[in-house]
Amino acid sequence: MPYIAIKAYKKDEKIKQEVVDRINKTFLELWGCPQEAISISIEEYTPAEFDAEVQKKIIDPNASKMMICSGKKNY
Repeated sequence: MPYIAIKAYKKDEKIKQEVVDRINKTFLELWGCPQEAISISIEEYTPAEFDAEVQKKIIDPNASKMMICSGKKNY
């Protein structure tokens, strides 16, 4: 715990590593868990794949669980 799955359009390795490093640091500082407990993955999609595989299958059915959705904070 926690497992963070990032599903996004393709980015270069440097950007992906920077994002993962920042998320990791945030969880260490705020969530209060040890480094050994953190797992982070990145799955990359084309825009069409994202719409079909992520938006329609994951985001839309779980709209009530989204902390931020389409840029809008839900808290």
